[in-house]
Amino acid sequence: MPSREVPLSLLHERVNAWYAEAGRKELPWRAPDASPWGVFLSEVMSQQTPLARVEPIWREWMERWPTPADLAAAAPGEAVRAWGRLGYPRRALRLHEAARVMVERHGGEVPDTPEGLLALPGVGAYTAAAVSCFAFGIPEVVVDTNVRRVLARTVEGKAFPNLTLNRAEARLAADSMPTDEATANTWNVAVMELGALVCVARGPRCDECPVADLCAWNLAGRPAYDGPPRRGQSWHGTDRQVRGELLRRLREAHAALPLTRLEDSADDRDQVMRCLDSLVADGLVEPLSRKRFRLPA
Repeated sequence: MPSREVPLSLLHERVNAWYAEAGRKELPWRAPDASPWGVFLSEVMSQQTPLARVEPIWREWMERWPTPADLAAAAPGEAVRAWGRLGYPRRALRLHEAARVMVERHGGEVPDTPEGLLALPGVGAYTAAAVSCFAFGIPEVVVDTNVRRVLARTVEGKAFPNLTLNRAEARLAADSMPTDEATANTWNVAVMELGALVCVARGPRCDECPVADLCAWNLAGRPAYDGPPRRGQSWHGTDRQVRGELLRRLREAHAALPLTRLEDSADDRDQVMRCLDSLVADGLVEPLSRKRFRLPA
C-alpha cells in the first residue's frame, strides 16, 4: 500500500495540474480527435523508444495506413520496410498481424475492451491498459518504466524501482490510482509524462518537480540506489546491430538481394549468417531460391 506519509489526493492534484501546463499535448496521438488506431500505433511504437523518434514514423504510417484495414491489406514486408530504424522490428509484424485480426474479428476496428485488446497478437498488459485508457477512457492501471520510477521515488523513497515489474509494484500502482474516472485517466498520462520529462533516470530535475516537497526520496536526501546493477544495453558489434544492418539493406533494395550483398554486413561472417537465420526464424526476412532474401511478401 502507498505510504500514509504521502497524501495521494494532493499528489494527484499536483501532477495532473503540472501536466495541464507542461505535458506534451502537441503529440498527435494525444489530440482530442486521435483515433483509437492512432493511439494503438503510438503505444506499440513507443515501447522502449523515445517519442521524438516515434512521431515521424507514426505520421508516415497514419498517412499510408489510416485504418487497420489499410495495413492489413498491405504485405507484411511493407510494414517492416516502413518501420525504418525504429528498433525492435518484430513489432512491425505484430502490428500487421493485429490489424488483420481487427479486420477479421472486430469489423476493422480496434477492440474497445482490455480483454479484446489482450487477445491481439503482440499485445501485453501494458499496451492493453494504455489503449483502453487513452483511446476509450477506461481507467485501467497503466504501468510503464516512467510510472514505476515516479512511484518508487515519491511513495517508497527509492532511487529506482526493481529491475522488473513485480506484484508489489503493480499493487502500488493500482493503490496509487485516483478513484474518480476522469482524474484517473489524466493521472495515467500525467505521471508517465512526469517520469519522462522531469523524474528521469539520470539527473532528475527535482527543482522542476511539482511534488518535490511530497517526494519521499527527495525528502530523504535522495539516497543512492543500492540494488542489483542496472546495466545499459550495448549496441556496437552486437547481433542487434547486425540484424539492423541486414534489414536496412533489404528495406532500401525494394527487391530480393543475393547473399553476396548481405554477407559483409559485419566483419564476422558467422555472426552475419547467425543473424540472418534469426531474422528468417522471426519472419522478418523471407528466403528465396538461389540464396536470395527479401522482406516478407
